[in-house]
Amino acid sequence: MAIGYLIGSTPTGYLAGKLLRGIDIRDHGSGSTGATNVLRTLGKWPASAVLLVDVLKGAGAILFARWFYPWLHRVLHDMPPAALELHAWLPWAVCLAGLAALLGHSRSIWLNYKGGKSVAAGLGLLLAISWPVALGALATFGVVLAIFRIVSLGSMLAALTAIALICSLEQPLPYRLLVISGGAYVIIRHRANIRRLLSGMEPRLGQGSPESKAASQS
Repeated sequence: MAIGYLIGSTPTGYLAGKLLRGIDIRDHGSGSTGATNVLRTLGKWPASAVLLVDVLKGAGAILFARWFYPWLHRVLHDMPPAALELHAWLPWAVCLAGLAALLGHSRSIWLNYKGGKSVAAGLGLLLAISWPVALGALATFGVVLAIFRIVSLGSMLAALTAIALICSLEQPLPYRLLVISGGAYVIIRHRANIRRLLSGMEPRLGQGSPESKAASQS
């Protein structure tokens, strides 16, 4: 869990702002360190790089857990883990590492426990545990974004799609709990976006955020 959290808490968007323009990206746009705010603030190529790294963070936490748990068992018991025992407990280790990575992405220890909304890291988790679920969620995001041009709406509907798919497919209980709780957490992280969607104020892709507009007028 600790390593998963540290992997997730790597402040990719913040580092991109500092390295490319010498700015704190939290002082610009929506204040998020996620790829969407990087797109608005730094451009499409930095945003693409941040998105890729954030996806890899989520997948990396899962891959680490899958390697670390069997290794730790061998160290503690001086023998390879029994197949049945490994099958029973490894998914729980993956679940905990995945949740820790999501928490780290949104509550980074390096940014005073602030960060992004864990969407990209969540996609990485899905790719690592069930690529069909990841592709389904990604397809939903793409369709919603193409129709409405609203990233937050696509992200939340993608999270709901992932929850529906993971519950309909044959997956271990810990994986289902990971996706359900992770998807719910992503939606909760979009509370401000939900309020703007209901009031018709949520910016579309290519538009500035309400926060950046207010700052420019003040």
